[in-house]
Amino acid sequence: MALGSELLLTTVTAAVLFAVVGLVTSRVDWRTYVYADAGYGAAGGEAVHVEKPGGIVRWLTTVDHKDIGLLYGLFAVLSFAWGGIAVLLMRVELLTPASDVLGFELYNGLLTSHGITMLFLFGTPILAAFSNYLIPLLIGADDMAFPRINAIAFWLLPPGAVLIWGGLLLGPFVEGISGAQTAWTMYAPLSVEQPNPGVDLMLLGLHLTGVSATMGAINFVATIFAERSREVGWDTLDMFSWTVLVQSAQILFAFPLLGSALVMLLLDRNAGTTFFTVEGGSPILWQHLFWFFGHPEVYILVLPPMGLISYILPKFSGRKLFGFKFVVYSTLALGVLSFGVWAHHMFASGIDPRLRASFMAVSIAIAVPSAVKTFNWIATMWNGRIRLHAPMLFCIGFIANFIIGGVTGVFEASIPVDLVLHDTYHVVAHFHYVIMGGIAFAVFAGVYYWFPLFTGRWYQRTLAKGHFWLTMVGTNLTFFPMVLLGYGGMPRRYASYNVTAGPLQYFTDLHVLATAGAFVLAVGQILFVWNVVVSWLEGPRVESGDPWELDEDGTPGREWQWLADHRRPAVADGGTDEE
Repeated sequence: MALGSELLLTTVTAAVLFAVVGLVTSRVDWRTYVYADAGYGAAGGEAVHVEKPGGIVRWLTTVDHKDIGLLYGLFAVLSFAWGGIAVLLMRVELLTPASDVLGFELYNGLLTSHGITMLFLFGTPILAAFSNYLIPLLIGADDMAFPRINAIAFWLLPPGAVLIWGGLLLGPFVEGISGAQTAWTMYAPLSVEQPNPGVDLMLLGLHLTGVSATMGAINFVATIFAERSREVGWDTLDMFSWTVLVQSAQILFAFPLLGSALVMLLLDRNAGTTFFTVEGGSPILWQHLFWFFGHPEVYILVLPPMGLISYILPKFSGRKLFGFKFVVYSTLALGVLSFGVWAHHMFASGIDPRLRASFMAVSIAIAVPSAVKTFNWIATMWNGRIRLHAPMLFCIGFIANFIIGGVTGVFEASIPVDLVLHDTYHVVAHFHYVIMGGIAFAVFAGVYYWFPLFTGRWYQRTLAKGHFWLTMVGTNLTFFPMVLLGYGGMPRRYASYNVTAGPLQYFTDLHVLATAGAFVLAVGQILFVWNVVVSWLEGPRVESGDPWELDEDGTPGREWQWLADHRRPAVADGGTDEE
């Protein structure tokens, strides 16, 4: 009965997707679409100016890279809110040793949802938001190489999110279904044997997000290679575009493998295959396939933020980026080496010790390119004209947190240390110092730096600095206690730690600190949303095309030149500005 209902669910989902594809192809003449600067092109390449429709129709039908970037940003913020609320509920549960708030099943469901949401529905889309909006402006292109594929890549995300969250959303209303309880790594045999349709929904949703990311990566590679203006060569390509290019190449190698592994897992669950079962293939095979995707995914998420820091930090240091070529080379090195370290996640799984040693060496070596970037950022600030506006504060916060995340990662790359710390809160702390302390800080720096570009208005600067300090204090108050919890041996992913032997009070005190930090973080993000929304609607308008006064230091950007041109009044009679 359960197998029949799951097959019916899969069939209905496939039918809906085919219906959407059929509807789109029946309504659109794909062969006559030609993008033109002024609007939509007609057949034969003749430019025809068509005004954008208004209201909701504009956002549902747009292929403009700036609109799609804003859609990605809105989607990512909503996903960030979902994942943040989930983790606040989990932190409330961990205030006391007993599981007396959520219960084990809901805690595990929220844990799984939080991880997958933050990585696949916040991390990748928020970076796509910046990339879509800015890459064409930075390289002098009219738009993305494939505007409609760009739109399709975004519109795959909302149904993917609904499927990923489907188990939690349907659980209160449909008997026999609940949120997936596999954690974000979906390790077999648990993910194979868990009799919950919520797992199947999650796997289908992940597949859609993977297709979306792959389509976007193809578009970025084609755009950067083929759509650059003549003035933009490889030697003058900005660091953010370099990191997006390397990230896109990583996606093209990593995400198809994840898609294949997800299909195999779905077949194991629904069709009786034995790819990852104990009696057939091997649960270890899932770990190899997943982490061959999973560790490059970390750099897929962190490389564009590194590009944001490399681009924004020099603007407020009054200097060009120190060692530009070496930062480019270190980016390429990270892109390649990220595919050679996956088994350090498996040191405790019983793999061949000789393999473990080789992976340990590469895992330690991959810290060198990251260190190159860090020292170059510090050297850029050295003797510079530092201006501590909100974007610069978040850049400096990124560097501080990234150093902590990187150093803890080097310890975990060492086999003897990892065997002690594996699956403890030390791993959670390391990962979140990189994700929240690094990626989110770079995103906030980008939002504040380009806020005048996105909106034509200024944000409230005092609130922005308050947001920085709440986020910085909250991040360290949340995650540094987890380093100490890991040293104490507290295992991760536990809803209860009510042990009869061991440092129970030590665990409780550190969990209280971490929970307090999480709520400080939450207050900071509420302040951020308030600032963005109110400033977008009511903030003072930008009065020049150089709002950050970058021309004084000789560090202007092409996007600000676009803003200056955009602000210049159009000449209606066909004359020139001089006339």
